[in-house]
Amino acid sequence: MNAKTQVCSRTPHRHLTYPSLRTTALEDQALEDQSGYQEDENMADIKKLKSVGICTVKGIQMTTRRALCNVKGLSEAKVDKIKEAAGKLLICGFQTASEYSIKRKQVFHITTGSLEFDKPLGGGVESMAITEAFGGRIITVTLFIFFLTAQLPGEYGYTGGKVIFIDSENTFRPDRLKDIADRFSVDHEAVLDNVLYARAYSEHQMELLDFVAAKFHEEGGFFKLLIIDSIMALFRVDFSGRGELAERQQKLAQMLSRLQKISEEYNVAVFVTNQMTADPGPIGGHILAHASTTRISMRKGRAELRIAKIFDSPDMPENEATFAITAGGIADAKD
Repeated sequence: MNAKTQVCSRTPHRHLTYPSLRTTALEDQALEDQSGYQEDENMADIKKLKSVGICTVKGIQMTTRRALCNVKGLSEAKVDKIKEAAGKLLICGFQTASEYSIKRKQVFHITTGSLEFDKPLGGGVESMAITEAFGGRIITVTLFIFFLTAQLPGEYGYTGGKVIFIDSENTFRPDRLKDIADRFSVDHEAVLDNVLYARAYSEHQMELLDFVAAKFHEEGGFFKLLIIDSIMALFRVDFSGRGELAERQQKLAQMLSRLQKISEEYNVAVFVTNQMTADPGPIGGHILAHASTTRISMRKGRAELRIAKIFDSPDMPENEATFAITAGGIADAKD
């Protein structure tokens, strides 16, 4: 089996044309009439929006007017017209629970490589959600399995897809994936080709999310997982001391909000690791705790065993799972 061939097929995605999405020639003309802009000016504004990772109508609706006005070259008048046109194309209002239940059927789960670990997660790491894991270096070891399992077909029609990894702690070692690829009998180089890697520095971490959103839009349906290791490392360095705590938490909240929007807009799974304090406990405060959909704490067991506990989840009860760390990544613990 070749992991490169398991990338899911491209799914239709409504493309941004300014100030909305192109579908038919008739709609194009109607949109131009609505906006009052000429095509060349429209294209210029499209580039401005895409430069900050806003590529769809839903992306426009998820972005505040204030944030749009901060995009270089967009006046308040232009922003009002963009918002107005987007609102006519994608009406966001109430829906019945039945309708929302149908939407939730799009959610998929990426296996951890261990059936025992998957069980308390409801099948694995969930899409349209942020999964946070904390537990020191144990997390760094375990997350490598996701670089491969995200690429392989799974249950309920999951077709597999590519991965983006944002590394703020210089922990990524590509050669580590060879043993994991061998375990699943897939080509090592193909696995690496399906992983996009970026080393993050300072506020660069937030800027990388613009690229992530643009990439997800460009290759709609092919990317399934975004990993950040770790979410708090750079915030702790860039904002030190109690005097900068408020600003740090504000910046963190903005980043987490962006991650949540990206996960919902493009139906991808977001997996972030977090650091521990000496207390011990995860850092990031209530902002990170509330933003994370599912929180997992991990600790070392005897020998190569690890214990994962569902710390918080909207639909899964608190539960524990024991798994093993092997050369091939995460595996079920042997009795």
